[in-house]
Amino acid sequence: MDITEVILEQHHQQRRMFAILDELPRDDIEALTVVWARLEVFLEVHAEAEELFFYPKLLQLGRGNPDGGVRDEVVDAVKDHNEIRDAVRASHDHEVGSDGWWTAVWEARKANDDHMGEEEREDLLDFRHHADLQTRHDIAVQVLTYEARHYTGIPIRDKDPEQYVAENG
Repeated sequence: MDITEVILEQHHQQRRMFAILDELPRDDIEALTVVWARLEVFLEVHAEAEELFFYPKLLQLGRGNPDGGVRDEVVDAVKDHNEIRDAVRASHDHEVGSDGWWTAVWEARKANDDHMGEEEREDLLDFRHHADLQTRHDIAVQVLTYEARHYTGIPIRDKDPEQYVAENG
């Protein structure tokens, strides 16, 4: 088991769940509600698990990429997670299926797509180059255990990216 592969697989699942929302009938409020509820739990638990287990180790072992150092990578990732969180919270301000709700879902999707692309190009590559297989396995176990433990969800809380790096770097 390798945390970089686990994250890639979970990114695929996130993309698929957004696609499922696309395919649901727009007037099936029950289906939209339960699929979105499942996706928003998945997004937050995934982000929190990364912030608890993956990013601290990336800060320790990573070297960065041509666009910036590892600290910059992690600050950007936490900012991205906050953008996703903000959009998910914004969806709660609207009735499911309404134009406002779809706008918030779209913002969550856009922020998530941008984040996943950057993470796959930068953070996961950096980690593959600088973390041994045992470390990658150990973090995968931690992440999957955390996610299983919190399958019903956790509170959505933004983090200050600079403070996060200072505390975890």
